[in-house]
Amino acid sequence: MSSQPIHDVGSRRRFLWTGLAAAGAALAQSCAKPYNLLKRERVDKVKKVPPSEKINVAAIGIGGKGMSDIMGMMNTGEVNLVALCDVDFREGRHKETLAMYPDIPRYQDFRIMLDEMDREIDAVTISTPDHIHAPAAMSAMSRGMHVFCQKPLTHNIMEARLLTETARKMNVATQMGIQGHASLGIRRIYEWVRQNAVGEIREIHVWTNRPGWPQGIHRPLTEDPVPEGLDWNVWLGPAQERPYADGTYHPGRWRGWFDFGAGALGDIGCHSLDAPFWSLDLGYPTRVSAETAPLTEETYPKWSIVTYEFPARGDWPAVKLVWRDGKKEVDGKEEQNMPPRPEMLEEGRSLQDNGQLYFGENAAIMCGMYAESPRVIPESAMSEFLATNPDRFMEKSMGPYMEFVRACKGGEPAGACFDYAGPLTEIVHLGNLAIRSQESIEFDPVSMKVTNVSRANQFLCREYREGWKI
Repeated sequence: MSSQPIHDVGSRRRFLWTGLAAAGAALAQSCAKPYNLLKRERVDKVKKVPPSEKINVAAIGIGGKGMSDIMGMMNTGEVNLVALCDVDFREGRHKETLAMYPDIPRYQDFRIMLDEMDREIDAVTISTPDHIHAPAAMSAMSRGMHVFCQKPLTHNIMEARLLTETARKMNVATQMGIQGHASLGIRRIYEWVRQNAVGEIREIHVWTNRPGWPQGIHRPLTEDPVPEGLDWNVWLGPAQERPYADGTYHPGRWRGWFDFGAGALGDIGCHSLDAPFWSLDLGYPTRVSAETAPLTEETYPKWSIVTYEFPARGDWPAVKLVWRDGKKEVDGKEEQNMPPRPEMLEEGRSLQDNGQLYFGENAAIMCGMYAESPRVIPESAMSEFLATNPDRFMEKSMGPYMEFVRACKGGEPAGACFDYAGPLTEIVHLGNLAIRSQESIEFDPVSMKVTNVSRANQFLCREYREGWKI
């Protein structure tokens, strides 16, 4: 451990943001609760970084994905790492990260870090459980800091709309961590859709082998002592208080709990719905329905099938998109919840455990979760298309981290900036609304309400614990 102290949770001044974004206010009204944005008194301007200087970045969450986000930023050669924040500094955790950066200040509460190091931080990375994304991002953006936040952008729809509006209002650089959006694969799919490679696309199937964590379970009745080095209060953040239970929520088992994660769809949807959302300009669906395993009171189901119905857009026809996750029992044994094998897929080839299928009039496009390895199937259709359409018209991305750095220095917005990532996250969460309500829902994105099932509106937002309202 470094000689730098780990700061304890403490009280801090909080102020009401009187200029709550209109869309967020409308949603707050629909939830019948006042959601106030908390911020520092001094919010004057964006942290401007000249092109010739490095960006001072603080990392919120440094384990697992947090470490890879730190390395992604540092590998650009354009970043100074100035602070590390994580709720869990138990002995042995984050050993590699702490060994690489032994003299950098460490915090357990991002609110204290942002208060104390306000003037030293230009941007933050947020690599935490889903329920912390919005509080951390709002705290940073309200200070004029740029934000790189992991997927899903937020825990719920209200937060996604509020982050989108706040990023625009504050004019900060943003990026959601969906690396596939900067890949060659998604660019090929975009090009093939625009070149009419498989004809009109009316149906898309997306699937994953997640969850790889417990779902369809109940809260344990036992309570365990909080380990020394873990700040359980800060880990809970905006969620309502509950006892610590060893091996139940942290580390790595929080995704399936309604209070902390967004299930398999929240985990993978921002990756695998990215390519269809972008390449087909899908926008908002008119209807979303779900078939699931039995729901428990506090966790997502063991498996789900979610059907999105998107309307026609200009000359493009309506699209049905079907999402599948988990394992279903078939003839007494569990099998992955997969789409039917396409007739046009040649013998000897099989579907991956995670993937996407775009069915056109004449052929189909098949790719992996991140839009990697795209192919037109059958192979004969691929050969015929490439022979007559060799052109590639999209430029290669410089990568998600360099896109973000460029935007922080006044360049063009990153590909998955919040203007794009916010609506995509809303679409993903609409699937979870259908899962949790167990109803076919219709959503009006202007009024931010489910119009046909009023009780589903409770899932648009959450009840924030005192001290954590955003």
